[in-house]
Amino acid sequence: MTGVRTYSNLDVAVRSDTSDVGEGPVFDPRTGHLLWVDIYGCKVYDDDLSTGTQTVTEVGTMVGAVAPRATREGFAAAVADGFGLVTGSGLTLVDKVLPEPNLRMNDGKVDSHGRFWAGSNDMEFAPGLGRLHRWDGDGPSVVVADGLVLPNGLGWNAEDTVLYLADSYANLLYRADFHAEPGQLGCLEVLAETEGAGVPDGLAVDVEGCFWVAMHGGREVRRYDPAGRVVGVVPVPVLQPTSCAFGPEGRLYITSARNGLSAEELARSPLSGSVFVIDTGTQGVPVQPFRA
Repeated sequence: MTGVRTYSNLDVAVRSDTSDVGEGPVFDPRTGHLLWVDIYGCKVYDDDLSTGTQTVTEVGTMVGAVAPRATREGFAAAVADGFGLVTGSGLTLVDKVLPEPNLRMNDGKVDSHGRFWAGSNDMEFAPGLGRLHRWDGDGPSVVVADGLVLPNGLGWNAEDTVLYLADSYANLLYRADFHAEPGQLGCLEVLAETEGAGVPDGLAVDVEGCFWVAMHGGREVRRYDPAGRVVGVVPVPVLQPTSCAFGPEGRLYITSARNGLSAEELARSPLSGSVFVIDTGTQGVPVQPFRA
């Protein structure tokens, strides 16, 4: 790819050989800690990167993403059956969106108004059953887009006028006009196709209008410009990078997975399941805490 920058000097931020599907990294503004989840391990990790101290919370069900709360303790969470709250006493399921056993919630993120957006999908990734949900916290969630396969990473540009969305097993990256005040989307438009480069997974948006996508199965994170062109690549030493998030100092943190890898593949990629970090020379669009 001509004119594509390759980013180097990747480091390990959190070493782990036990997390199955590390996902959903986000920084907690209350503590400065890195939060991330193990979807199938049903865990929430809270890492103080300055000391190396890690706190692990068992959720008791699959968890796709968590978000720090603005004024209260604990976290909002997208879990197997819907949206809930995680505190020291465990998970309280607040909005049971998905009573069907073949469906589950996946990755999610909070918008500029403190609303929690998350995708849902069929466990066998049946086309057309994926949906994008928005939970405001003061009532049931609503479906804002449907007809997808595996809605995954999402984020907004710095102007708060565009939402980017990865549909993993469709190998598509979408954009949609975003109307911030009511929390509404325009039509999803295909921005790029990723067939053959790995599956587009979690993503993060920078202040220059570009967005960074973890390419699951592709051993890299890609930086796309607003027109859907690849302008940067971060090689990673594992087969399955899963998501990424900017820290407050502008460094990019990258989660990864061990799930489905053979013993031989794990021997070649022993850091699978760990969290990596790299300097990018830019800053991320701030991600807000959940308002309820």
